[in-house]
Amino acid sequence: TPNNIAVVFEDKQLTYKEVNEKANQLARKLREKGIKPDSVVGIMVERSPEMIIGIMAVLKAGGAYLPIAPEYPEDRIQFMLDDSGSQIILIQDKFINAKGSYRNAEFISIENQELFTGDVSNPKLISKPENLAYVIYTSGSTGKPKGVMIENYSVINRINWMQKQYPIAEGDVILQKTPYTFDVSVWELLWWSFTGAKVCLLIPGGEKNPEEIVKAIEKNKVTTMHFVPSMLSVFLEYVEEKGIIEEIASLKQVFASGEALNLKQVEKFNKLLYKEKGTSLHNLYGPTEATVDVSYFGCSTEEELELVPIGKPIDNIKLYVVSKEKGLQPIGVAGELCIAGDGLARGYLNRPELTEEKFAANPFAPGERMYRTGDLARWLPDGNLEYLGRIDHQVKIRGYRIELGEIENRLLKHETIKEAVVLDKEGADGNKYLCGYVVPDQEITVQGMREHLSKELPDYMIPSYFMQMEKLPLTPNGKIDRKALP
Repeated sequence: TPNNIAVVFEDKQLTYKEVNEKANQLARKLREKGIKPDSVVGIMVERSPEMIIGIMAVLKAGGAYLPIAPEYPEDRIQFMLDDSGSQIILIQDKFINAKGSYRNAEFISIENQELFTGDVSNPKLISKPENLAYVIYTSGSTGKPKGVMIENYSVINRINWMQKQYPIAEGDVILQKTPYTFDVSVWELLWWSFTGAKVCLLIPGGEKNPEEIVKAIEKNKVTTMHFVPSMLSVFLEYVEEKGIIEEIASLKQVFASGEALNLKQVEKFNKLLYKEKGTSLHNLYGPTEATVDVSYFGCSTEEELELVPIGKPIDNIKLYVVSKEKGLQPIGVAGELCIAGDGLARGYLNRPELTEEKFAANPFAPGERMYRTGDLARWLPDGNLEYLGRIDHQVKIRGYRIELGEIENRLLKHETIKEAVVLDKEGADGNKYLCGYVVPDQEITVQGMREHLSKELPDYMIPSYFMQMEKLPLTPNGKIDRKALP
């Protein structure tokens, strides 16, 4: 069905034939410039049809795409170009002048119509399953971002699983709203093309605006989309306040990942959308280093949930909960979550020591590797996994080890608290204390919060200070920005 619509952006539409032919023409030009398997090609564009054509062309040429946000600081972009060895950057005209000063890189305007001339047939396939599909930089604890290298077969494994588990067909529409520098975008960018569905690109910046999201869903009859949980809260509140359930009735399935999804968010979703319109919510979990997601849990059921697990492993993935002594933890006992199987990245670009430390030999399957996530989890008796927070969000105060996530979960059980984050801070005297940041839906007293927590938590886990906020600050990816909290 080459004449079916593939890509929709504002009032523009491209058919499968148009996307394929343009990507083929650009792929040939990239090959002429020396792009081959494992070559990394930078792409610096806003969300647009050019973004889709550029990514498809890089993959067809046999290379790996490296998404670069045009708003990144120059030093960060230069570091990514140097580190990745990327010699070619596909760029939109509006960013060329601003970004003309990078060394060792050739900028090619993706809006130059001369690129889209010549042979439109599919170029000969030269990349293999184990060649790179993309490199995404994540922020490094050392301050230098690190490039995660993902191979083709890992992406195929992830998308094939999603299609098997949550099938979409020709009539479906995916809303592409995640910034492409964030790996959740990978299934939004590619999944539709496996089944003849359609992708609708949200206007740049629209991912932070619930009004734009609702408009796009209504206008394009979107059936499938993703939210980071903090943005899901903002969206649900907007829908409830405006009473616009009918406008988004086309939605069939919504995926949440990128942060812990809490019970309040699930209950609100199910009340507003699942019970009214049958829209289902699915919680997914996974780090960039393991190709987007490695576990899944269906949140929309008739049963009352007591907590929101991250679920069970997807196809060809093994999950282990490991003790400090490198043994497997029994059911109910917390440990570090480790991942093995087809989702694992090749490693970090140019960081062999870090790759060896994080992608260690798998003691439970000789000859395999296992990625250490730094996340704390435990098995539940029903075979699902519960996420308990980051190991590095484990703090020590007055000699006590404290899981900040545990305090946050307890705060969220209070009927008036919608969102909560707890941080450890250091006082002028060098002593550490806890501070809770809460977004309530009505006035709430500090005394009330302390009493609520003291029912289940020991005294040393009750924050010394509470700050009530109208909303929590978010990063460009839509996650809670802990560094920006006052």
